[in-house]
Amino acid sequence: MDRQSWQLPATARSVPEARHHVVATLEQWGYAGLVETARLLTSELVTNAVLHARTEMTLTIEDSDAGVRIAVMDSSPVPPSMRHHSETATTGRGLRLLNQLAREWSVEENDGGKTVWFTLADDTDPWSAYNADTWLAEADA
Repeated sequence: MDRQSWQLPATARSVPEARHHVVATLEQWGYAGLVETARLLTSELVTNAVLHARTEMTLTIEDSDAGVRIAVMDSSPVPPSMRHHSETATTGRGLRLLNQLAREWSVEENDGGKTVWFTLADDTDPWSAYNADTWLAEADA
């Protein structure tokens, strides 16, 4: 199993840096079909860590027979929670995106902090299950 890991500070610059690491690693491992979904979901996890945990974080990507697992570990014990948002809100949709696009995802407590992770597999296109009406209905639920 291949594994890559990076330490990132709790700054806005960590979001594009994380996306860059994920894209480069997935392309190197031959998972070009997962790049767009992984880029989006990684952005959500790292943004949440920057905005809510406000601690240094570790981004990890692991390759396995089942696909890839991308995780963000921070030092905040507060787990993410699903929020209701207005139609004009610019935040609050990250966990819904994980529900819609990741094969699976979860939160694990560790050493006073947490790890939020998701998996993707190249045998499934998570976007194919959605048309515009379905996507909007689930996103606004």
